[in-house]
Amino acid sequence: MVNGRGRRAREAQARGRSERVFHTLQDRLTKELALAGITAMAEANAFLHDVYIPAHNKRFAIKPEQEGSAFVAIPGVDLDEILCIQEERLVGNDNCVSFNRLKLQIPESPLRPHFVKPNVKVRRYHDGAYAIFHGPRCLGRYDHNGMEVDRQKAARIRSAVARTKAEAADNSCAT
Repeated sequence: MVNGRGRRAREAQARGRSERVFHTLQDRLTKELALAGITAMAEANAFLHDVYIPAHNKRFAIKPEQEGSAFVAIPGVDLDEILCIQEERLVGNDNCVSFNRLKLQIPESPLRPHFVKPNVKVRRYHDGAYAIFHGPRCLGRYDHNGMEVDRQKAARIRSAVARTKAEAADNSCAT
């Protein structure tokens, strides 16, 4: 900050300051490629893999103080429900929602006889699965083809995927 006002990183003074403070290599890759005389994509990929990334890792890598994963689970928070694509849709007269060229049929519900015309939220998850929500209530879960998935089966699949992700993260940190 200068005189109580922040400077944008695009300004030379702010940019130089951040590079000095954080020892970063902002904007260096294009300059390194130019210095090496690289103009083709294949050459650039080889340069990244063989020269640039190893040099960057050698300069900035820090050995962890402890073994194992540094990630901590957040109790009571399902990140898959947060880190998804969510869009609002209007339920059609056929009790279906159109999303990504799929027709998602809302199953029978004890909440209402039908869901024709209300706005619902459709969520698309990282694994390609879908879910329809009306307020906080999940009306249905679907696979990547738009076929309804049994709710208990969907919960088992999601917890198995979460365990697999956690194990993969632990294994990648251990190597």
